[in-house]
Amino acid sequence: MSERWAVAHIFASHNNVIITVTDATGAETIAKCSGGMVVRAQREESRPHAAMLAANQVADTLKERGIGQVQVRLRGAGGKRGGNPGPGAQAAIRALTRAGIRITRIDDVTPIPHDGGKPKGGRRGRRV
Repeated sequence: MSERWAVAHIFASHNNVIITVTDATGAETIAKCSGGMVVRAQREESRPHAAMLAANQVADTLKERGIGQVQVRLRGAGGKRGGNPGPGAQAAIRALTRAGIRITRIDDVTPIPHDGGKPKGGRRGRRV
């Protein structure tokens, strides 16, 4: 008998880490946690430690529901802010693996603009 599986959506910006686990279709949310839910100081929401604690909390919920493997969809802050995920992304994936959740696939789904965005600075440009 095969294990049940789900999709883990990890949004890692430079200000926060949000982990949402849905079913295969993405319609039903199974578990959800963010960096702000597990640490007290606002400046620590995006740190790897907060991501690790959030991932552990999500993994506990997944084990209760009988889900043993996930596909990870990783998203950073897209647009012209740069598509790199924040510092908590890798820590969240590692914590899920260490908690006993099997990761079958990791996809980067950061939105990338194809026409560029409007640059900062107005009509005459940014004056330094």
